[in-house]
Amino acid sequence: MLYHLLTPLSSDFFGFNVFTYISFRAAGATVTAVLLAFLVGPAVIKRLKLLGVGQVIRSDGPSSHQSKRGTPTMGGLIIIVCTIIPTLLWARLDSRYVLVAAVATLWMGAIGFVDDYLKVVQGKPRGLVARHKLIGQITFGIALGSFLLLWPVASDMPANATTLPFAKYVLVLMTPVLYVTFVTLVVTGSSNAVNLTDGLDGLAAGLTVFAAAAFAIFAYVFGRFDYSDYLLVYHLPGAGELAIFCASLMGAALGFLWFNAHPSEVFMGDTGSLAIGGAFGTVAILLKSEFLLLIVGGVFAAETGSVIIQTTVFRWRKARYGREYARQHRVFRMAPIHHHFEQLGWHESKVVTRFYIIAVLCALLALATLKIR
Repeated sequence: MLYHLLTPLSSDFFGFNVFTYISFRAAGATVTAVLLAFLVGPAVIKRLKLLGVGQVIRSDGPSSHQSKRGTPTMGGLIIIVCTIIPTLLWARLDSRYVLVAAVATLWMGAIGFVDDYLKVVQGKPRGLVARHKLIGQITFGIALGSFLLLWPVASDMPANATTLPFAKYVLVLMTPVLYVTFVTLVVTGSSNAVNLTDGLDGLAAGLTVFAAAAFAIFAYVFGRFDYSDYLLVYHLPGAGELAIFCASLMGAALGFLWFNAHPSEVFMGDTGSLAIGGAFGTVAILLKSEFLLLIVGGVFAAETGSVIIQTTVFRWRKARYGREYARQHRVFRMAPIHHHFEQLGWHESKVVTRFYIIAVLCALLALATLKIR
């Protein structure tokens, strides 16, 4: 909005030229998101407490988490508001990159909101039925894939293509049906991955900061012809505006982390985790960097992998040896993997801090793919 309002006035006052720079607007979006979180966070938390919107703790989870029962949840509303408003304020509103990413965040956030509402307001422990939640995610994935095929946002490459990390100018082409399926898998997988990771105070929010920062850099580089030409990566005209969306998400996560750090005053719930995951998946798709998402979000991928491994092995052993044997001989003491380390005796804060360190390494490794090709 500021871009459209102030850049036309640059002929009268040269200072308004700064709004033409994506780097300046991205910095402004980050600061705005953090400050907005500080402003609306306490009000949202107070309102959630008055409504009695308290977290439901699984009986089969770590015993140390039972003390968190009743902590306000649905705090993801803070993240969504503090991502969307700065994005609309600082980004170009004629950018389809930005509009698609914003719609993805709102769509997935709405699914998470319904799930949280059913859990904590209507008292349904399981919340939204799993298949209904999956239907909502798949519907968006199909809609997104179809939209990108019919109205491509990346004008300089085929709509049904993606790139590979560490590969120079290599495109992976897919049939339209396969591409829509691929997009659906990425969006659904990323949203569920963040949802599974959100199990410790500050974990998902902190990891979001590092991943969003990495994607902001990728969007900026891919959107500039000179940088993409020098680094031998595909140039995506207009993709730089996604850096502002990612910067807003990073700032929103930072601001939310102020309240979500151990001991947490509020949880993001599915409202926040599904919105964040949907945003990351969509950004990766728009940047034609879906496989890069596995590196940037390495911790998210590991968390999801641990659940898949645990569930698969448990079911196989149960069918072969019986339930009791399967329970006593699991791969991990508890899944997702952050609970495994808690069961090994690591304090919650130590698990979170060490996962942060791994997330930084993952982000750096992902950024290294810009040069190592």
